[in-house]
Amino acid sequence: APRVGIPLQRTLRGKMLLLLVMGLAWSFHGASCLPHPTGLTWAEEGAEGQCQCVPQLCPRATTCSAGLVCDHCGCCLECGNAEGQLCDLDGSGTFYGRCGENLECQLDIQEIGYGGIPEPQCVCRSQAAVCGSDHITYQNICKFQEAVREREGRNLSITSNRPCLAVPQIKHHPQDQVNVSGHDVIFMCEVFAYPMALVEWRKDEEEFGLPGDDPHISIQSRGGPLRYELSSCLQIEGVRKADGGTYFCIAHNKLGNATAKATLLVTSAGTCVPACFVCMQGNKRQKKQSRTLSMRPPEGPKLHP
Repeated sequence: APRVGIPLQRTLRGKMLLLLVMGLAWSFHGASCLPHPTGLTWAEEGAEGQCQCVPQLCPRATTCSAGLVCDHCGCCLECGNAEGQLCDLDGSGTFYGRCGENLECQLDIQEIGYGGIPEPQCVCRSQAAVCGSDHITYQNICKFQEAVREREGRNLSITSNRPCLAVPQIKHHPQDQVNVSGHDVIFMCEVFAYPMALVEWRKDEEEFGLPGDDPHISIQSRGGPLRYELSSCLQIEGVRKADGGTYFCIAHNKLGNATAKATLLVTSAGTCVPACFVCMQGNKRQKKQSRTLSMRPPEGPKLHP
């Protein structure tokens, strides 16, 4: 009797060999994608919605800040979406794409509380800050990995699973204000520091800190919004002419201190604000923003955004 099982065995062996060869082709890209069992694809889908995979035609991904992920067909490697970028919540990756290494797609529930429509964004699975060998504090492991990929060829490693020891850094400076007598004024100051910092407020060259014994001035501080951060608020109720001046937010820990200042101009109702003051404060804001975007402190540990 003819042995009908042999052709079937050869066919199965041939298919297994084909899959093995294709798997080796995928591995040459530095990572691997597992082929879809019902029909493989390269970037495009066929008329019936099935993927046709030709690994040799896969575009080679270059530097990817969030690492490589498989495309929605499971054939080619492509750049993953970085932290804060939109993503496909169902994991399909067909519209916005998939999140990169150590990232997951989540909805920002806080947007609902603010009346907004939440959108799925890539979020780092760990929000613990780390200290790099370059003495920069990275907000999380995902930010650190972005820096590693951007500085390809440089030796960068994690020296501690916590922030670098450093003097405080003021992340949000109090803003200059012009207000009308009798209104309320609020100055905000956000500080990052490790070890944690203490924040105090002073006015002009006064020796003692605020609020002192003044009942219409109050200060509130709380932890956050992120770990190792402190937010402090100076409120002046029913502001008076005498309240005008320069206010200082001073943050200090055992390694040093940092200071930010803001000016308050108090006017009467119907008084025209001097144009030179408005122009001066506008120029100061622009310079401060440009420094924030383009300059880095010359020495000492720093915070990576």
